[in-house]
Amino acid sequence: MTQVALIAVHGMGETLPDYADGLMAGLRTRLDALASQVVMRSVYYQGILHDNQRMVWDRTSATGKVRYAALRKFVLYGLGDAAGLENSKDDPGSIYEQAQGEIATTLLSAHAARPGMPVVFVAHSLGCQVLSSYLYDAQKAAAGKPVGAGIWRDIGAWAGATLGRALTASELAFIGGGTCVALVTTGCNIPIFVAAHQEMHIIPIAPPTSLFKWINFYDPDDVLGWPLQPLSNGYRELVEDRAINAGGGVGDLLLRSWNPLAHNTYWDDDAVLDAIAAMLRRLAA
Repeated sequence: MTQVALIAVHGMGETLPDYADGLMAGLRTRLDALASQVVMRSVYYQGILHDNQRMVWDRTSATGKVRYAALRKFVLYGLGDAAGLENSKDDPGSIYEQAQGEIATTLLSAHAARPGMPVVFVAHSLGCQVLSSYLYDAQKAAAGKPVGAGIWRDIGAWAGATLGRALTASELAFIGGGTCVALVTTGCNIPIFVAAHQEMHIIPIAPPTSLFKWINFYDPDDVLGWPLQPLSNGYRELVEDRAINAGGGVGDLLLRSWNPLAHNTYWDDDAVLDAIAAMLRRLAA
């Protein structure tokens, strides 16, 4: 048997650190005895943004006259996450850089458990864009190309400031996604971030390994979840889009009339969980 890492990355909106517990529990149930071979970790970057967003919400709800509180709060946190991550991202210490640091730190934790093992990423919503940008930057840095923002602009400086030492060659390859064999995206927002660009500039990450597979789950009724193949030839060749009814039909009327609930049911969906478990089972067996 072989050990494999599962790395979860959350999406937009108010998110708690235990956001991936349900996903991981569902996978452990499906994997049964093989679950012990899977090192499960979750990236948490919403804490970087949460305090400021909560301050705005608390002041608004206390003194402002606003309706649709739940939806309004989702929009505030969700769009606030996206705007915060993209705003002045090339500045040292930007939110973009800090979020990438959370990904790298989580990967280092997995690497410490079993160096060099294959990695399966599961990203949701805005987390798909965050992770894609991270891997894209890492691949540019590995190819010796300049990187304009984030930790990969100077990964040595980041490691020195964060770890107090240089990264080993194994660590550097691992946190750069060098052993990634699969990426599962759900409710993916990447088209929102690239739609204004000419098609020739819409370029996905390169396959990190020869075994790499990218499955993108989206619900046609989820306005924040998009297919990726229509973006460009690169995405058409790399990604397998799978349309599902997220949540297995529960609250079908709600899914037809979109609301935040429709966007946050993917990780409870049997089609998604079964696909991820099948990947992990093949890798760990």
